[in-house]
Order: sequence, then structure tokens, then C-alpha cells
Amino acid sequence: MDGPNNGIVLYHYSFSPFARRVLWYLSLRGIDYAECKQPPIMPRPDLAALGVKYRRIPVMAIGRDIYCDSRIILRKLEEFLPDGALGASTPQDKAIEKFLQIWNIEAGIFVRASQLIPTSMPLLNDPKFTRDRQDFSGRSWSKEQIAANRPEALAAIRNGFEFLETTLLADGRQWMLKTDKPTLADIEAIWTFDWLNGLKGALPRELISAKQYPKVFAWIARFNDTFKAAKSQAPKPASLKGDAAVQRILNATFAEKELGVDSADPLGLQHGTEVEVFPIDSGSRHHDRGRLAGLTKDEVVLSVQAQGTELRLHYPRTGFRIKAVTSGGSSKL
Repeated sequence: MDGPNNGIVLYHYSFSPFARRVLWYLSLRGIDYAECKQPPIMPRPDLAALGVKYRRIPVMAIGRDIYCDSRIILRKLEEFLPDGALGASTPQDKAIEKFLQIWNIEAGIFVRASQLIPTSMPLLNDPKFTRDRQDFSGRSWSKEQIAANRPEALAAIRNGFEFLETTLLADGRQWMLKTDKPTLADIEAIWTFDWLNGLKGALPRELISAKQYPKVFAWIARFNDTFKAAKSQAPKPASLKGDAAVQRILNATFAEKELGVDSADPLGLQHGTEVEVFPIDSGSRHHDRGRLAGLTKDEVVLSVQAQGTELRLHYPRTGFRIKAVTSGGSSKL
């Protein structure tokens, strides 16, 4: 990974729970990187200058390759910087790590957690914020709807605490994979629960606290202590303004070779086909369009142009839709 700060530019904002997954990982590994702080709501002209329509956070550039979604960001950091990687090594531990990722992200634990945002939160009085989140999620962010969703969401989250307390943490282990320090499996498991624990008013303590779930809350405290110690020793990230970040990325080289397009892929798409890619669970109104540069079982890559320079946008397959664009300019299934 060439260039200053390992060629890494991380786009995020401070209270994004998905970005926190990546920030934890970078600090626990002691990886040097640069960051370009973003507003919590649209528009984000710094990313638009790179031709990125994708509206979720975080986004990470490594050279002229841009990775959208925290799942693919963590996977690429594991691949590109393998010395000291945090990922599991045995098939069984890899299965636990993957299950925890699916459980929190794809199976909807985080969606339920987001329904526990307290109605007293000042941002919910900001119509710009609530309109932005309605566009993002495709559902109402009115205080009335949040209050109506709360009991069902709380039941689901309590079940999540119960699961961790009575299964993986029940034998007294310090970390998810019985290691001597946190691994990627801990990051995949903890981020939703840590976020809720730190969100004042989200969890009713008479139902969910260290009293009912001592092992889970001890694990959360242990993780935060370990992270703080690691962060104090890790390189301080370089802070880049939007224009400087754009120029650094446009002047860089690609971090990886073209993946190629799997000729046996069920979608039947060919290299160079104009396609649209967009998430189907949230932020689905924001579509990136470009030439198909890569398609594997777990990744799709678009070639796009920004200020006359080719960039490649990478996404995971899971949770994303890929549509060929017809000659008339519209997309088709």
C-alpha cells in the first residue's frame, strides 16, 4: 500500500456506528491512515467530487480504489495488511466471525437498535436531519413512529443481549474466540451493543444493564479499555480537507489489479457493461453508475471517471443490487 498514510483516506463522521467498526480496527492494528471528516447528512461534496453517489458512511479510498461499506473495507484491510491481521484463522472461528457480521448487519440487529434512538435526542428536532434519515432508511423518523416501534425493537435487542450472555460469553471467556486480545469477531459482535450502551436513554436500565447481563457489560467495558489503550499508541490520523483528499486520491495508483468478471456469474454480465450498483436495505435511492470492471462471488467493481481520471468503486455483493443500463439510459433488472 503505497503513498503517505498507507494510501488510506477514510471518509466518516464521528458518531457513525458503522464507521466506528473501521476506526476500532485501525486503532487496534496501529495502522497509519488519513481521514476526511464528513457531515452526518447529505450533501457530501467531498465524495461527489470523486463521482461517488453512494450515500452511506464510511467510505475508504486506498489509492484510486474506493471501498463502499464497512464489510468490504475491513476485508480489504485484512488482505492488504496481513501481518497482524485480526481475522479468524480456523474454519470454525471464521464461521463464528461471519455469523456475528450477518447477525448484526444483514439479519437486522442494528436496524432494531436504530429504532431505540431516544425521542429526546436533539437531532430529532432538526427537520434537515429527520428528512435525511427518512431518505436514507425509507421509513418515517417522526417521534410518534419512533415511540411506536420502540417496544418491539427493545424486545429484539434484549434477546440479543440474552444470546451473548448465555452462549458465547457464558463460559467466562474474555473475547469472542477465546483469544488473549480482541479480534475481528469482537468488532463484528460488539459494535451495535456498544453504540446503544453509549446512547443516553436508548436502553432502559431496569431491563438491560450489568445487573441482568454482567458478562456482556464486562466485555463491553474490557473492549473499550483495550481500544483506548491501543488508540493512545497508534499513529494519529492525518486530517485532510476535501480538496486535498481528492487530489491525493486522483494522483495515486490503483491499490489492486482488476478482478475480472466471472463468466459463470448468475447475472450474466460482461466486462465493460454499463451498470448501476446500489444498496437495497438503506440509501437505496442513490445509485452509482459506471463500467463493470470486476464481478466475483463477493464483490462488484465499477470503473468511473472523476475529473478525467479513472477510479474504481468496490462494493460487497450481499445487500447490493447490480443492474445493466439499457441503451436508453435506464436500468433493467
